[in-house]
Amino acid sequence: MSTYDTDFYAWTQTQAQHLKAGKWEQLDIENLVEEIESLGKREKQELRNRFRVLLGHLLKWQHQPNQRSHSWQATIREQRRRIVQHLEENPSLQPYLPEAFQRGYEDGVDLAIEETNLPDETFPANCPYTLEQVLNAEFLPD
Repeated sequence: MSTYDTDFYAWTQTQAQHLKAGKWEQLDIENLVEEIESLGKREKQELRNRFRVLLGHLLKWQHQPNQRSHSWQATIREQRRRIVQHLEENPSLQPYLPEAFQRGYEDGVDLAIEETNLPDETFPANCPYTLEQVLNAEFLPD
């Protein structure tokens, strides 16, 4: 059994040492490939999660106007900023943007339902906002 299975942190440190020293034959290639692929998946997941929170709050803003707060506005602003930053740090995610937006909307609807207790049918099946609106710092739905 490898340290990959028994002590992941120790495994990462050993692999880093082997890479730095150029000890290619001692690298655990199979698990390194798996971990690198996993890192890429996490970047996509991060983008979807940011859209989930942003879209969930935009839906709450639209469908519960009497509950609007500075906290919701701050969350909307923060998520927009973090999405832009994430795309700047990972420009190769641009082609994934439409899918992340759509999947984020689906999860955002669940967030809005959970936090508002409004019926499912309150929220449209397809996102009522464009990607451009959602990322626009001035946009808040009525």
